[in-house]
Amino acid sequence: MSTTPEDRLTPEQLRTLFLFESLSIEQIHWLAERGRVERRDAGEVVYREGEPATCFFVLLRGAISLHRVLHGDDVEVNRTDQRGVYSGATRAYLGDRVEQSYPHTMRAVSDAEFFVLPADEFAYAVRTWFPMALHLLEGLFFGTRAANAIVNERERLLALASLSAGLTHELNNPAAAALRATAGLRERVTGMRHKLAMIADGRLDGAALHKLVGLQDDAVRHAAAGVDLTAMETADEEDTVSDWLEERGIARAWDLAPSLVAAGIGVPWLTEAASTVGDEYFEGAVRWITYTIDTELMMGEIDDSVERISELVGAARQYSQLDRTPLQIVDVHALIDATLTMLQAKIPQGVRVVREYDKSLPSIPAYGAELNQVWTNLIVNALDAMPDGGTLTVRTWREDARLMVEIADTGVGIAKDIRPRIFEPFFTTKQVGEGTGLGLDISYRIVVNKHHGDLRVTSEPGDTRFTVCLPIEQEAAGSEPSRDTEAETGTRTETEAGTGTAAAETDSEASTGAAGGVSPAAGG
Repeated sequence: MSTTPEDRLTPEQLRTLFLFESLSIEQIHWLAERGRVERRDAGEVVYREGEPATCFFVLLRGAISLHRVLHGDDVEVNRTDQRGVYSGATRAYLGDRVEQSYPHTMRAVSDAEFFVLPADEFAYAVRTWFPMALHLLEGLFFGTRAANAIVNERERLLALASLSAGLTHELNNPAAAALRATAGLRERVTGMRHKLAMIADGRLDGAALHKLVGLQDDAVRHAAAGVDLTAMETADEEDTVSDWLEERGIARAWDLAPSLVAAGIGVPWLTEAASTVGDEYFEGAVRWITYTIDTELMMGEIDDSVERISELVGAARQYSQLDRTPLQIVDVHALIDATLTMLQAKIPQGVRVVREYDKSLPSIPAYGAELNQVWTNLIVNALDAMPDGGTLTVRTWREDARLMVEIADTGVGIAKDIRPRIFEPFFTTKQVGEGTGLGLDISYRIVVNKHHGDLRVTSEPGDTRFTVCLPIEQEAAGSEPSRDTEAETGTRTETEAGTGTAAAETDSEASTGAAGGVSPAAGG
């Protein structure tokens, strides 16, 4: 680098630059006194992305290119040789309220020459010379950032509401089943107490009691083993058992038969039981056995219900990652399964869910709760695209040093003319009030900005696929961005990524692809 701080442009030379052509004589002289000329050789880095933004650069001669690091790759987002384009510390006027760092890397494509103004001098000029413009710019910047924060928070609240509704719906079924089983169990235990009273009265002798306990144990073993009958086979078997019991004078046999059949107890077992306890005690034995079977079946139902509730609570914890640090080593399959569990109530009857997991995939460093937000947005969009049913496929595999997650649907597809816009904030094809237009925008920022990954989409009628690419190695995972950076990427109107009037317009499109819009691989 050849720097000559003593080199100065004359006021007349400065006025030939479109940025300064309307300044007063005093302002032009002020700039000429404080600015300097710097030269860079072809291929040399003028400044590097992430470094403190200390200078404001205006191109005098030569050609430059702007680059950004996107999920590990150096991507050129703009190239220009237009004299007068500018870049560098363009937000210095915001002072310490915003992190002052270069948003990209500038390289000299050919030998280049710049007019360079220190950031603090540039900030003073903007604040002093253009007070009204300064207020407008500050209002635009901070107002947009605040609005984004509010809207993003609302999106999170909507996701939380969806989670709560889904969890409540899923918990209701096992909880209701457990309540029903508990009520029935109470009745059966009452009946068993009455039978115990018969024993206490001496109406069953010791030998009969021992036989009855043996039958009870055998019936419990049958109940634990269960039976596998179709509905028709079950109905036929119940009729057979009921008829057999009625022939032996047992009242309300039709009420006992379903429990006996459910435990796998048929006429052969009952015939053997009758010969074991004798006709005198047979009816009491059958009712005692029925109470025992009902009790076992209901306890099993309660056990299944409580286990289901426990699984749902575990899935909710996995989904929300409430007990985890933000960045952790996570099993992507566990996150996806937890999300599908939470969204079970949203999956229509006609939608089939297919999981094609590569079980050999390793756990990866990631922000679990935020990845679950990505899966939620992509899965809900896929379900919305299949109102009349279809197939939702979640597929994982490894591709070099990346873990790939594909969420595919057989829905209507994304129209070709709107595909390039689907990652734009507030863009939605849903009816007013049905969507915020931020789901894919937030998902893109989580995957690309926070995890240094990529989010791609290909679509045609009957086959839409969103593919999330995540780095496997821990050192490749992203770090928590600052609030300012997050706000800027959210708006995707970062003019600082450009280089002035014409160049800024060109780079605005490139920046959209780099900082959260549709990536080149998005299949537009």
